[in-house]
Amino acid sequence: MAAEFIGHTFATPDQINYLTEDYVAVETALFGPPGTRLNISNDNFSIRINVKKKKEQSLPCEPVGAIFHSLKDPEWEAEQDVEAKKEKKESGGNGISTGGQQQQSEPKAPVKMPLELRRAMEQRVAKTALAEGERALPKAGLLFFPYHGKTQNIHSIELVYAGPAGEAVLQLQP
Repeated sequence: MAAEFIGHTFATPDQINYLTEDYVAVETALFGPPGTRLNISNDNFSIRINVKKKKEQSLPCEPVGAIFHSLKDPEWEAEQDVEAKKEKKESGGNGISTGGQQQQSEPKAPVKMPLELRRAMEQRVAKTALAEGERALPKAGLLFFPYHGKTQNIHSIELVYAGPAGEAVLQLQP
């Protein structure tokens, strides 16, 4: 087994970056002799962050679908911010004060990502996840764990595996 801590931002194979503030990703690869098959389950993985004692609570691996509610596309959101600033500038006054009261415009509701873009983003992310079930080795993919804090506050991180291939604890670099 090999693993690398990715953090809140991760890339898909087609080099599109996504962000989730509620989860962190760990890229994991499982290896074995040629022809080996392994029953892979998210339930076999957990992480321990900033642990001082081995008995401290581990954070369980979540299925990829659990992260969809907090998933963001920073590039799409940046484009929306540019559009909003442009629209605000265009709708602004001419800078001449008439002494009268300014009409307060209601703040606009946040723009939601169109459903087809959201679905495409979720499908790309689902393809990056470590596939569950009986799989031929080697197999690699992302695992997602709930973590709301800043990654710069992580001093130590351990990936824990306890499954059909045995048990292992890997020290990861934050």
